[in-house]
Amino acid sequence: MEQIEHIQENYGLRPEAKEFPMMVVLSFVYVCNAGCPNCPYNNSDIRDAYKDAMLMGDDVFHRIADECGPYRSLLRLSGGGEPMLHPKAVEHILYAKRKGCRVGLITNGSRFSEESLTTLIQAGVDAIEFSVDAGEATTYATVRPGLDWERLNQNIRMAVDIRNRIKAPTRIVTSIINQQGVDVDEAETYWRAIVDKVQIRKFLTWGYNPDNSADATPYLPPEERLPCPWLFERLNIDSRGDVTLCGEDIAFEHKFANIMERSIKEIWHGPEFTRFREKHLSRRGNEILICSTCPDWQYRSWQYNYWKVLKDAETDRKS
Repeated sequence: MEQIEHIQENYGLRPEAKEFPMMVVLSFVYVCNAGCPNCPYNNSDIRDAYKDAMLMGDDVFHRIADECGPYRSLLRLSGGGEPMLHPKAVEHILYAKRKGCRVGLITNGSRFSEESLTTLIQAGVDAIEFSVDAGEATTYATVRPGLDWERLNQNIRMAVDIRNRIKAPTRIVTSIINQQGVDVDEAETYWRAIVDKVQIRKFLTWGYNPDNSADATPYLPPEERLPCPWLFERLNIDSRGDVTLCGEDIAFEHKFANIMERSIKEIWHGPEFTRFREKHLSRRGNEILICSTCPDWQYRSWQYNYWKVLKDAETDRKS
């Protein structure tokens, strides 16, 4: 990967996030059709805790999209499972696009048809990120059990073909977690010939996974407790509409607001986030409970992030 500076001279809200979060990360579903061994949801009881809210409801999703649209905020659909298993996934994404939202879909790529891919790409979905984690069938079967290598390839190639045929703006990205047992260089070479951008991700434990990293080199010096960029650009919402400080809290144990009771903008500028940011800016983020035990803080980057991935994908578009 190219050499990237992960720190910067000054920290604070990114210019694009001063009014409203640049990105709203949605735990859209808590159901999945894969048994990935390094998935924190497979290594915890989080899904059991969401038995009453396995799918984000219309009221919650519409409230989010209605508020995010005017700010062109990016809805990033991920969370505790495969977003395309939501029976209203396409309907909700189309609703968000009509409202003016940008949309980034993170998917294992198994649940698409030509019709659904065409519909989403015609609607101008900003990015489809396929989690692949391998560059050949044998390794894929180990790291992505329950999924089919040939179907993955078919759907990714189909997405690129549809995008190119209708000249849509959608970026097609694959992501590879740098974990033990995966030849990352081989996988990157394989997918680079097919998609716009291959993202190499650090292995994250999320506080649940055993550490299976193949590259533990930190982005941010852990001893310096530099501010975590996530607090200054994004907000995380679960299927119930609850808001937590950080995406690291995938169980939403530290939730402090709900978007059905307070607006996203109010929460973004509210006393909780203000206090959290002040702690981080004064290098005292470890005084926040979840931050004090965060095993993945060191892998945040102020420069190598989703925005750079989108920019690179646009530059290197396979057309």
